[in-house]
Amino acid sequence: MASEGLTDTSHPIIVFDGVCVLCTANARFVLKYDRRGHFRLAAMQGPVGAGLMRAAGIDPTNPETLIVVDGDRILRDSDAAIAIWRELGWPWKIAAAANCIPRPIRDSVYGFIARNRYRIFGRLDQCWVPTAEQSQRIV
Repeated sequence: MASEGLTDTSHPIIVFDGVCVLCTANARFVLKYDRRGHFRLAAMQGPVGAGLMRAAGIDPTNPETLIVVDGDRILRDSDAAIAIWRELGWPWKIAAAANCIPRPIRDSVYGFIARNRYRIFGRLDQCWVPTAEQSQRIV
């Protein structure tokens, strides 16, 4: 990925749906509780996020997942969510215990929520805009 010039790969990047209410709430949650500043975030509607989604083989205009790009490694679906929780520290780290659930079950639940996220949680009219302080971690 780094060779593609898409972005700095020194921090894992969470690529999320910037118009999904649930997804943007999760992005704000990460910005608040990732006290070490481990993650960077990119909306899939922006050039960096869309490029990373395409590099992962996902259509950024019709996604049903978020991804975490960590160097050359791309995590998606429940694996991506668990990787995020694992890095947030206590008490959020305990949610990574979901890794004990077999992936087909985790991904089925994740997929159901992802496919229905707009209907269940809503859709924003435009991409979420971070505060000036938060914007340092947005790529």
